[in-house]
Order: sequence, then structure tokens, then C-alpha cells
Amino acid sequence: MSVHEVTAEGGPRERILAATTRLLTEGGEEAVSTRAVGAAAGVQAPTIYRLFGDKQGLLDAAAAEGFAAYLSDKTEVEPTDDPVADLRAGWDLHLDFGLANPALYLLMFGRRRPGTVPPPAAVAGFEVLATHIHRIAEAGRLRVTEERAAQLVHAAGSGTTVTLIGQDAGRRDTELSVLAREAVIAAITTDAPAAEAPGPVGAAVALRAALPGTTALTETEQALLREWLDRIARQ
Repeated sequence: MSVHEVTAEGGPRERILAATTRLLTEGGEEAVSTRAVGAAAGVQAPTIYRLFGDKQGLLDAAAAEGFAAYLSDKTEVEPTDDPVADLRAGWDLHLDFGLANPALYLLMFGRRRPGTVPPPAAVAGFEVLATHIHRIAEAGRLRVTEERAAQLVHAAGSGTTVTLIGQDAGRRDTELSVLAREAVIAAITTDAPAAEAPGPVGAAVALRAALPGTTALTETEQALLREWLDRIARQ
């Protein structure tokens, strides 16, 4: 799904962001300049500087808008009874968004500057992924820690999407995404709940996921048990 541009009838900020997104879509980041954006949005350069600071601030705001659109797509999907199938669907949605919005996706995922704080929508998007992973852990089907699983899915999914964006659209090997997706899922999940496949790591991960639902332990006891379970799960 492509990012929906803000209507030109909005205020200066909305018009500037809509113009930035349009220029990104048509010509990539190189096409975005304060002069080009100002001309497309019908505003003067001082207005852009006042609202966004500089070109980088403008690009950061466009990335935040892109994350918001991406998050809207992600949260529209209703979960099913199969959390692993839901993770597959989320991966495919991520890829579809990137291929439909390549310039914006590369701005969002391809050039994060070290030390910068991700926009709130990016944090919320990762939380959606973490929720998928947590549901798999609750089902007893996660073979690594939730944190490691989420980081692996995020890294592999975004890396695969960036790779496919770089390929010629007419010869794009989308099977690469399927292979990467299934390899990651095989690395982090089991075919059956941990209770049916004995092993300390799977059992520790499943119990760690279920801890928030118990009231038998004090906060101190829960914290200590989480530490022990995390230690087992990292083996």
C-alpha cells in the first residue's frame, strides 16, 4: 500500500510534508531540497526552516509520517489463532509497504543515524512486532528470547526489503523474501509447544511470557525469576 499524501488544502506543515513525500516518491532523497519543497508546497523557505529547522529535520518528519502510515497498515490486521501465521503476514505486509514506497522506506530503514532517537511511530511499530513475538512465546513455540527473536525478525525483514528495493522491478526476486522469512521463522520457533517438545530453553521462554499473568509472586520474586529464565533462554 502506498503512503497517502496529505491533501493540499491542509495547513503549511501538511502541505510541506505532502510535497516532500511526493518529491521523495518521484525522485528519491536527492530530489528533496528546501527550494523544491517550497515551490511544490507554495511556501517560502523561512516557513520550512521555522517548522522543521533544516532539510534533515524535514526528512526526519517525512520519515515519521511514513512510520505512522506503516503502523496504520500494521494495526488494521486482526490477529488469528495462529501467532506464527500472523508473523508471516506481518513480514509480507512490511515487504509490500517497502516495495510500494521505496524512497520513503529507504529513508525510514536504510539510513538511521547512530545515536538518534527513533520517531514514536517507529517505536510503536517495533512494539507491534514485539506483540507478535510475545504471542508466539505465550503459545510455547519460541526457541529463543523474545528480545532476540524480535531483533532478528526486524533485521532480516528490513535487510531483505532494502535488497529487493535495489533490484530492477522487472527482475525482482521476491522468492528471496519467502526464503528469508521461513529461515528466520525456523530459527526462532518450534513446530509444537515447548511442553510437547521437552527442553529447558523453550520451557523457560514460555514461562517467561506467562509471568505477567501470575499474582502468586511478589514483584521482587518475579524480577528474580525473570532473570533466571532469561539466563536459561540465552543458552
